[in-house]
Order: sequence, then structure tokens, then C-alpha cells
Amino acid sequence: MAEKIKKEELTKLQELVSSFNQHQSKLGELEIQKHQILHSSVEIQKSIQEFQNELRESYGDVTVDINDGKISKNEPSKED
Repeated sequence: MAEKIKKEELTKLQELVSSFNQHQSKLGELEIQKHQILHSSVEIQKSIQEFQNELRESYGDVTVDINDGKISKNEPSKED
């Protein structure tokens, strides 16, 4: 007959392993959410760039204040 650990020890070990497995599962879920958020961020950046191009076609080379919508002409860069 094989020797066994005490019932209380087995219970404690099972609880610790279960808790660790739950944490690993939660980390996996968070990584999936992180990936989805990163993917969405890239899509939003693309949309911003496309809209900025549309604004450039309508208003020229300007800067738009996103707080109030005011536009100001960009100064041409001075090369030495």
C-alpha cells in the first residue's frame, strides 16, 4: 500500500494548485483582451490618419485644435 499525505495537506495542496490555475486562466484572458485592444488601437490610428487626409484635402496643411475645432495654417519648414 502506497503512503499518502494527510487529508488536510492534500486539501491545502489542491486549493493552492486550483488558485494558481485560476490565476493562470485570468492572465490568459487578460492577454486576449490586451491583444484585442491593441488591434482596435491600430484600426483607430488608421481611421485617424484617413480622416486627417480628408481634412488636409478640404483645408490644406493645417493644424486643428481638437478642443474647439479652430484651424491654423502650418508654417512651411525653413531649411538652412
